[in-house]
Amino acid sequence: MSVSEPRAGFVVPTLHALSRRIASLRGWRRALFALSLGVVSVLAFAPFHFWPLLFFTLPSFVWLLDGIAGDEPGTAKPKWRQAALAGWWFGFGFFVGGLYWVGFAFFVEADRFAWLAPLGVAAFPAALAIFFALASAAGVVFWRPGIRRVFVLTAAMFAAEWLRGHILTGFPWNLWGYALAGNDALAQSASLFGIYGLTLIALLVFLSPAALAGMTARDGARSWVLPAICLGLLALGWAWGTFRLSGATDEVHPDIRLRIVQANVPQAEKWKPENRQWIFDRLLSLSKKPKDGADGATSVTHLIWPETALPILFMLNNRILYSDAREAFAKLIPDGQTLIMGAERVEGTKRPDGRYHVDRVFNSLFVVGPDARVLDIYDKTHLVPFGEYLPFEETLGAIGIKQLTHMNSGFASGSARRLVAAPGAPPFSPYICYEAIFPGRVPSGSGRPGWLLNLTNDAWFGNSTGPYQHLHQARIRAIEEGLPLVRAANTGISAVIDAHGRITASLPLNEIGIIDQALPVAVPPPPYARSRENCLMLMAFLILLLYRLLIEVE
Repeated sequence: MSVSEPRAGFVVPTLHALSRRIASLRGWRRALFALSLGVVSVLAFAPFHFWPLLFFTLPSFVWLLDGIAGDEPGTAKPKWRQAALAGWWFGFGFFVGGLYWVGFAFFVEADRFAWLAPLGVAAFPAALAIFFALASAAGVVFWRPGIRRVFVLTAAMFAAEWLRGHILTGFPWNLWGYALAGNDALAQSASLFGIYGLTLIALLVFLSPAALAGMTARDGARSWVLPAICLGLLALGWAWGTFRLSGATDEVHPDIRLRIVQANVPQAEKWKPENRQWIFDRLLSLSKKPKDGADGATSVTHLIWPETALPILFMLNNRILYSDAREAFAKLIPDGQTLIMGAERVEGTKRPDGRYHVDRVFNSLFVVGPDARVLDIYDKTHLVPFGEYLPFEETLGAIGIKQLTHMNSGFASGSARRLVAAPGAPPFSPYICYEAIFPGRVPSGSGRPGWLLNLTNDAWFGNSTGPYQHLHQARIRAIEEGLPLVRAANTGISAVIDAHGRITASLPLNEIGIIDQALPVAVPPPPYARSRENCLMLMAFLILLLYRLLIEVE
């Protein structure tokens, strides 16, 4: 099989020339081009949202694989190995460009962790790129001319994305669907299919221009049909999303007034003992602060502090550890008000000398009422590998690798609770930090919450693209579930997001401040919230049906 000359008069000759040029790349030129495509593709995601760029980068990757699939038998390496290598370089560029900010975390305590920076900047993207390598290898094994190869690579890349989101606790960061969701109207499709369904659609749509050039099926092939249908689907999705947004209201719960506190504490300063008092004082001062010259603090029903807001171990064996903190909270929280905050809690065993042996430490969310009574607790369940716990601890610990916590040991995982009660407000579903990137965690039916709450600390990642990507992914959770999402971040970006994913109020990155805002209302559960993965299976079935129809007319 070889890369064919242009036959279909519909396709402009320059596109054929470009596809032939890309397919002819070999050796280091092929690797460099694949790497460049991956890096450039990152511009389709937050904060840039230049998603039309994928109409060039993903078809170009197909044409690159055309050059491998079209090689005559007897080449130095099997085709699947060459494809895996090209896919790995593409994935490496994509993940280095999209996750470079992970390296910032290793310089927060540079004396301890700077030597591990290559693990975040290079080794982590290199490991994630294996998923793209597997997709490319599988794609070339089943490669067929014309539109068939577009469907084959769509299926292979989607399978790789699904696996990336689930294997070893998963890391579904910057799934391809998030690029398509960069447009507010198109993002509404997440309410129908969820982020994985949107990823499947995005891959087919962005790969479809590859059908116009490269390996064509036969003379007179109607290679334009698939791209035309995909553009039609894109237009239909935009029109439907625009219609859905036109019916959105600004309705809120009039009796619920939130105050989100963004203290903007640098991560490098947070756990120094000498800084504890001023950090606590800043949180208290912002919580009591009048707004716009009025005593706005008195009208607040729910104060919200970010993840691990307190630079202390807050609770030991179900009691507040420090009496001065307990007294401060008792003064801060009057009757009719509730504090929701992130802090650490410890379970320990009392020793004969009266001191405690630490058994487990949790990254927790606390609901605190008047008189400093702890009313509810949620312990984070989905921990960050290498950040909050060390995978393969015995092996990696033996060579000096540690998790990026201020403690010698990592955090323990909590039970899989999905609802937390806060007096005066509907029950909410909690997300601590990157738990917000995992879809489908919210109970449905009679156990459905009234809102989502994301407490996070993105201070580890400085002034980078990471916090913007994190915010964007949290917005999609609101659209999927038809629930408002409240986000409290230590250094930003704190926000109130309505049930259609619209940001109604926010604080910029690296600023000190507060958000006083009413809680938006939920909307009726959208199809994804009711059916979950059934929506994805329906989308897969429709795409398979489209494939069967198109190969008949190609």
